[in-house]
Amino acid sequence: MRAIVNTAPGRLEWLEVPCPEPGPGQVRVRTAACGICATDLVMIDGWERTGFPSIPGHEWAGWVDAVGPGVQSALVGQRCVADNVWTDGGEVGFEYPGGYGEYLVTEARNLYALPASLPLAQASLLEPLAVCLRGLHRWQTGDARAALVLGDGPIGLLLTVLLRRQGVEGVVLVGGRPARLALARELGATQTADYHQAGTALAEMLMSLPGAPFPCVAEASGAAAAAAAAVLVAARGGRVLIAGDYGRATAGWPWNHLLHRELTLVGTNTGAGAWAEAVQLAVSGAVPLGRLVSATYPATAFAEAMAAVRERRDLVKVVLTWE
Repeated sequence: MRAIVNTAPGRLEWLEVPCPEPGPGQVRVRTAACGICATDLVMIDGWERTGFPSIPGHEWAGWVDAVGPGVQSALVGQRCVADNVWTDGGEVGFEYPGGYGEYLVTEARNLYALPASLPLAQASLLEPLAVCLRGLHRWQTGDARAALVLGDGPIGLLLTVLLRRQGVEGVVLVGGRPARLALARELGATQTADYHQAGTALAEMLMSLPGAPFPCVAEASGAAAAAAAAVLVAARGGRVLIAGDYGRATAGWPWNHLLHRELTLVGTNTGAGAWAEAVQLAVSGAVPLGRLVSATYPATAFAEAMAAVRERRDLVKVVLTWE
């Protein structure tokens, strides 16, 4: 099969590699679409979790192409997505080859069927949507009337949609890209702000926004400074959701602030348990995934797609297509 292979730090190559065969309880999926995630960029540049060569791609959608022993043959041809986490804890797109390949193997028990009405390029965003839903359930915003979202990427934008959908009246989103901030307002943010205007005084700027201090704060930018500010601008008894990836950064806020204000910190890192709800919301149109797909590129144009992700600040989600 053809695959976009991460062969060395910062290097992707178009290669012919062996097509995987599904084992017991597994299916082979023919990839239709795969989103490029910021985590992919970190992986491609080199990290401790995966080595080389590897095939990234955890935001994928496709068709069941073949089944292994013990799996119903009726699944062949089914449009699908799947929870990426295998029984052993490894994940498709990380420890196991992902959607940057023409085919991938996953566990049949993780599959979720998709109707023909949902475009598969949009369906590739079901993974970040599931992550947001799991995070929202863990966050437990309750009857909060205001929330602050830090980060104007797909996670921040999806959280904005979900918060408004559950009845939060005031959702303030902070980011740094004008086009994304405009989209956030279209998706329901009642106020947006550009963190570039804050300089080094991010917490002070956030405290000047409507609703501050906030009963609920979500940090989805992956910036350590934003994570520290999220804690500092939470109201007494507030709940702070940490949903970014901070590499090796460490906390930079006073522990007594957490103690004296009796804050709750909630970390979230996966979509486990939320995939069925994500599919339902996407299929019903309640969450407009198509609004987040900024551009699609054929898999053969992966170099151009990667350059767009790294260089164009107006793009929200770039999707590689194998169709």
